[in-house]
Parts: sequence; C-alpha cells; structure tokens
Amino acid sequence: MSTMAAEGEEERVSPSSHTRTGTGTETGPRRLPRTLLPAAAATLLAAAGALVAVGCFLGLYIRPTSDDWCAAWKARDLGVLGITADFYTTQNGRIANAFLSGLLYRDGPAGTKILPTLITVLLTAALVLLGRRLLRALGHAPPLLLLTACALVLQALLYFAGTRSYQVLLWAPATISHTLPSVIGLWALLLALATVSHPRRAVRTAGLAGALLIGFALGTLSEPFALVSGLAAALTAVLCLPRLRLATTWRPFTWCLLWCTGLVCGLAVLYTSPGARWRRAQQPEKEPLLSAAELHATYEDWLHMWDTVTGQWAYLAAPAAGLLLGLAATLRTPRPSPSTSPSPSPTHPAPAPPLAPPSRWTRAALLLLPLPVIVLGSFAVAAGLRSGYGPTGWTYARTWTSYLLPMELALCGYGALLGAWAGPRLAARRPAGPGTLAACATAAFCLTLASTASLVPGLQQLTTTTVARSIAWDAQNARIRAEAAQGATDVGYRPLPIGSLAEPFFTADYSRDWVAACMSRWYGVDRIHRR
Repeated sequence: MSTMAAEGEEERVSPSSHTRTGTGTETGPRRLPRTLLPAAAATLLAAAGALVAVGCFLGLYIRPTSDDWCAAWKARDLGVLGITADFYTTQNGRIANAFLSGLLYRDGPAGTKILPTLITVLLTAALVLLGRRLLRALGHAPPLLLLTACALVLQALLYFAGTRSYQVLLWAPATISHTLPSVIGLWALLLALATVSHPRRAVRTAGLAGALLIGFALGTLSEPFALVSGLAAALTAVLCLPRLRLATTWRPFTWCLLWCTGLVCGLAVLYTSPGARWRRAQQPEKEPLLSAAELHATYEDWLHMWDTVTGQWAYLAAPAAGLLLGLAATLRTPRPSPSTSPSPSPTHPAPAPPLAPPSRWTRAALLLLPLPVIVLGSFAVAAGLRSGYGPTGWTYARTWTSYLLPMELALCGYGALLGAWAGPRLAARRPAGPGTLAACATAAFCLTLASTASLVPGLQQLTTTTVARSIAWDAQNARIRAEAAQGATDVGYRPLPIGSLAEPFFTADYSRDWVAACMSRWYGVDRIHRR
C-alpha cells in the first residue's frame, strides 16, 4: 500500500516537475520564450537594424548620376506639373513617376538623401503591421520585438542581397520606380484589410475608391510592379468568390477587381502616351513577344535571373526568421484549459454554428497562392525587360524587387506557418520536446544571423564606394560651379561611375550623350568635356 501510495503521489506531482524545480525556477517550454527567444530577437534586431541603418546613413552621401541630372533640372525649371507633362509627352508616359520625381527634386538633389530613410521606415511599419495581422489571424499573440527584427531582416535582404544594391536603395530614379511601389502596395493591402469588412459603409466605399485610385497611380508608376500585383490580385479575387467559402461576401472580390481595373487603366494611359510611343519607336525591329523564338529567349532570361537569385544563400534568412517567429508566437500564446471553456446554460446559450469552412482544396490553393505569383510574375518581368531593353534587359536587377519582396514574404510566411504548426506539437512531447524545441529555435536563429552577416562585405564595399564618390563629387561640383559663375560655357568633368549607372561620356557620340546634355542644363553651360 505504501508503495502504491508513493507511486500515486509521484504521478500527481510529476506534471508540475516539467515546469518548476524544487527552487521554484521555471523550466521546460515556457522558459524558452522568456530566455532564448527574447535574446535572439534582440540580437537579430541589432544585427539587421545595423545593416539597414547603414543604408539609410549612406543617403547623406548620395550625389547625382545618370537620370538624376535630367530629373533635377526639369523639376527646377519646369516645376512638378511641368516634369509630369514632359514625361507624358516626350519620355515614357509614367505620369505618377514623374510627379513623385518632381516632388523629390524640386529643391535640388537634397530630397534624394532622405528617401532611403523614408522608404525604410514605411516598409518596416507595413511589414510589422501585416505580420501582426497574420499571427492574430492564426490565433497567436504577436511578439513585436521579433516581428520588427524579421521586418529588418527582410529589408536587409531586399537591399543588399542582390547585384544592384546602390540602385535598389540609394538611386532615387530606381527606388521611385521599383522599390517604392512595393511599399505602396503593402500599405494598400493594409487598407484593404482594414476597410473591406468594416461595419460602416462609408469606410468600405472609401477603401474601394482607394483601391481604384492607388491601382491607377501604380499603373503609371511601375510596369513590373503593376504586372506582379495585378497577377496576385486576380488570383486572390478568384479565391475570394463566395462560392469557395473563403470569403462570405463579394467585398474582397470587388476590392481585387477594382485594384486590377485601376492597374489596367493606368497601364493603358502609359502605353498610349506620346512619350511611350516615342520610346517604342527608338527600339529596333524585333519578333513579336509571343513568337516561339522570343518566348524561348525570354525563358532563358528568366532562368538567368533565377540562377542569380538562387545563388545567393543569404535568402535563407527569410524562412529561418519566419520559423523563429512562428515558434515564438505559439509559445507566447496561452493555451485555454478545457475546464475554463463556457458550457451552454439557460443564461448563456450555445453559440450559433459556424459557417461551413472552405474546402481542403480552397485552403491549399490559398496556401500555394504565392508560388504562381512569384513564378509567373518574374517571367512577366523578364518579358518586359527583354521587350524594353533587349537581350541584356534581364540584368537590370533593380526591377527584380517587384517579385523579390513577394518571394521573401512567402518564404518568411511559410517559415512562420511551419513554426506555428510545429511549436505546440514539440512542446507537448515529454521529455524530449522542450529540448527539441530549443534546438529548433537555436538553429533558426543561427541560420538567420549567419545569412544576415553574409551581407556585411558587400555593404562595406558599397559604403566605401559611395562615400569616396561623394567626396570627389563635391570637389568637382565646387570647381564647376565656380567656373560657370565666371562665365564659362564649356567645363571639364571627370566621370565618377557608381552602381553600374551611366555617367557623362558613356557614349563616343556626344550628340547622343543625354547624361552630358542634362548635366549641362543643370549647371547652365553649353557643353562639357572630359577632364
């Protein structure tokens, strides 16, 4: 009897031994979010935040090059509306692009110095808010510190993991055309989530109007992003049909439809503009885009792009950070006890039965939605680049942002879903579950940190190049201004190339040197010569 009593007593106290020791110290899975995960979040926040902060700090050392010269003098001499009209009639038809350029350059190139910081702050806030909504939709408490760290990790990858870091973050014409649209698109998604199911009709109507207007603006801002976001919205609209039971009303479908309508209208205005017609006229004759030869060539360009992307192992930080986020979210979420669940009573009747859930195929389609968006969207970008720039168009890596950010978000999201699925299951296993959970979290943290650290050498080189060029540019700018003030009409200029961008004298034919022409207009001289 005494033995059985002892065994019974051991059975009664053994569950608590997994959570507390004799000294009252908490152990097991509940200790993990209070020790390892906050430390990992703080470390990643500091590491990724330092990389992004350096990129923002380099904004102070941005100096004009390539298209900067043209945008600067047009914004100064023509004004915001003037440069917008000029883009529509003589350049490329991107009226929203021109309008933003006019706002940025109206006080000279100084506006370009704050643009990287502005983009970083807006993108960080958007990513944190979207991650918070995703975790709450899954029924988990969002760890804001780790959410912010993940947002900064994704941005470090976006800015510095590619082959054109300077153009993606620091060169204003490219950031306006290819980085800023993604930021606007994420905030538009937040607008949709906030308004599509709002109880007030006026708010829902404003959200629908915003979808149409923002879509139109983006259609005249960036063709690559318009293609990728339009594909994503079209596929989402199909899944949001009430018949598939993923949405209970037609509002999400209507929002996506209006978004696509705005994009199509914007692209139509851009494509039919005099500037776009002039630009197409400058291209040599080539086979139709949908011909067999062009499709095969586009496919090869697409493979070249993805060979470059998949060769950068730093992108592994995205799913690893998502896994860590999913584990942290599930461990922070208190699990309800069966004894606390309300039971039906005369005063508390049973809740109404829920609506029929979406089918397994619908849920699977929603889960796999990012894959066709990334694959087909990247192919559309490759086709557009080949159409606009020829066989070397795929190397214009600044345009890849339109599908690289969705790729990073998908990888991080899949990692978070895996962590949310595996976390509770590992925590429930005894006695090896807590140790396995800690090992998974540690591995995800180490992979994220190592992948992020691999970006440091490239950022060091970018920093050295940008700062050295700014010093040389400032000295040359002071000399040219002094000569122009003395009445010189022909001044010398030494090219200062950076970021694979065009500088004056990029072509032997001076009459075709548009960079030199724009630079001459900026300084108020007739021409420049190589110094």
